[in-house]
This record gives sequence, C-alpha cells and structure tokens, in this order.
Amino acid sequence: MTDLVTTVVITRDRVDQLLQTLPRHEGRVIVVDNASSDGTAAAALARCPGVRVIVLPRNVAGAARNIGVEAATTPFVAFSDDDSWWDPGSLARAAEIMADHPSLAVLAARVVVEPGGREDPFNEVLATSPLAGSPDVPGRPILGFMACAAMVRREPFLEAGGFHPLLGVGGEEQVLAWDLAARGWDLRYEPSLLVHHEPRPSGTRGDRRTKALRRSAVIAGLLRRPWPDVGRTVLHGLGASGPDRAGVGAAVVRLGPALAGRRVLPRAVREQIRVLGD
Repeated sequence: MTDLVTTVVITRDRVDQLLQTLPRHEGRVIVVDNASSDGTAAAALARCPGVRVIVLPRNVAGAARNIGVEAATTPFVAFSDDDSWWDPGSLARAAEIMADHPSLAVLAARVVVEPGGREDPFNEVLATSPLAGSPDVPGRPILGFMACAAMVRREPFLEAGGFHPLLGVGGEEQVLAWDLAARGWDLRYEPSLLVHHEPRPSGTRGDRRTKALRRSAVIAGLLRRPWPDVGRTVLHGLGASGPDRAGVGAAVVRLGPALAGRRVLPRAVREQIRVLGD
C-alpha cells in the first residue's frame, strides 16, 4: 500500500538530523527545504538519491508542507519532520485504512519520543477525545493532530488550503483540522499506527513552543472563531506565563492578515470545539 503514499518531510538547517532519519522512510519521499544554508539539498540527494528535494527561496515554516502535497501524485500524503519517521508497516496500514474509508481526511498516529520510546503526552489527549463520530470509521474522532505524525487525503487537504501560512510552526494544524471538519470530512486518531519522534534537546525549546502555541491559538481564533472566544484566548494568554504573553504579542503583529482571512466556523464545528473545552 506504500505505493499510494508520499511522505513529505520539511526541514531547515538541520542537515545532520535529516540524514539520520531520511533513510528510515518507506516508499516515495519529498523533502521540502525551507531555504537552508547548511547544504541540506545536496546532502539529502547524496544520502538518498531516490528522494525528491524541493528547495524554497525563503522559509515558509509549516506551510512548506503544502508545496510538498502539491508536488505529490499519490492520493495520500504522510507528514514527517526531519526528526521523525513512521514505524515500519504503519505507513502501509494507514494507507489501507484511508483507502477503505473514503470519508477520512486525516489519520493521526500514536507518537513515541526517542530515545527511549516514551509516550508523547499528546497521545492521551487524542485517545480521550470526547467527540462523537460514526462507528463505521475506525479510530477516535478528533479535531486536532500532530503534523509530523499524520496522513492526509491529498485532494481535500488542498481544497481546504492546507496549513495556513500565518500559523508558522507550532499549532499550525488547528485551522486545517477545523476547516476539514467544516467541509464534512472525518479526522481520526488510530493508536495502532506508530511514529517515532526524536527532537533535538534544547534548554529553551519548551518556552519557544509555548509561545508558538499561544500565538497560533490567537491567530486561529481570529481566523475562525467568534469574538467572545477570541477574547477568552487572549485573556488567558495574558494571564499566564511569560512565553504565553509573548505569544499573544506575536499574534498581534499578524492581526491585519488574520482579519483579512477571517471566516467564522459553522455552528456544528464550534460546538465540537466547546465539547473539547477549547
């Protein structure tokens, strides 16, 4: 079933890490290089000559995945970052599930953090989702996912606009998940599928991610949620940690473009968000 899937890997200035994970991917692979300055493209091709590498003239962050999906010719696309890879057999199994259930637009896998194979805490969030869904579709109904551990159906992904360019990296999945649900597509978490994630240790990574997630939450609200919900998100960020407050500030910088793209979600999706407790 891997002939039905292309794995899209985004990277920027992490050639050493990419060269470690790239040979682990099965089937077709497209690497989208976010304007790296460390020789990523040449090194990737030298290590894995069968990989296609697309070099971007500038860093577009998470939206680089959209370019990879556009370039793919398979009906399904799996995402990986330069520090993640799908467990052997999981890619084919995910493609089989997607092929057997045409209403599925997103299938999220369970993530273990390497080294050591620790369960990522987000697995529990997805596994305990209280959302209701058709019993004919496998997995737990969800309204969010981790980009580096998900497979999408190419056509609805592109029709929904892919990852919104204002969201960067960190929380970039949210608007896409909402927009797919608004179009009537199913999103599911399937714990039998496995992705390995080996993030590079960094003393400031937690703060940077907190800031990015708060920034994306505010921008996503501006793009899709009613004003009272946006206000609560902003106030919660301002009353939280320093990185949270910094995230609100980073979102304000993008206020104009966010308002220009504002389109409030239909009531059914807004109710799902409330069931999840935001």
